Amino acid sequence: MFVFDTYQYFVHRYLHQNKFLYKHLHSKHHRLVVSYPFGAIYSHPAEGLLFDIIGGTLAIFVSGMSPMTSAFFSSFCNMKSVDDHCGLILPGNPFHFFFTNNTAYHDLHHQLYGGKYNFSQPFFSIWDKVLGTYMPYELEKREEGGFKLRPIKECKN
Repeated sequence: MFVFDTYQYFVHRYLHQNKFLYKHLHSKHHRLVVSYPFGAIYSHPAEGLLFDIIGGTLAIFVSGMSPMTSAFFSSFCNMKSVDDHCGLILPGNPFHFFFTNNTAYHDLHHQLYGGKYNFSQPFFSIWDKVLGTYMPYELEKREEGGFKLRPIKECKN
């Protein structure tokens, strides 16, 4: 998980910082301001290759996973990514219990002001916190039900 997170953080951040790569690859994924489950795989094919195929293969190779473990790991990564993009914070969700990088964390990244923050995915928020790209947030209950996602610190953009 750490190898996969490390790889994905730096690739994801670079795709945001490089204007050419953002415009031609990653911007397709960021057309989604409101997340939904299929948004996890809504991306340019080259981005899918960079993130999932190369990143997953690297994590499997470096860790020495068995074929059975690598099949489980790949499935788990896909489920986590779908959950991160589902736009729902459901009570009792085990992903939200075990991982600080969750639906709300990633939704903030997809907001118009969040594109320079919360690059970490899919499991931990370590690199955002270490490298200063972490944007804290709070969930505010709405009268009509559900929650409203609110950044805690002011955004310059």
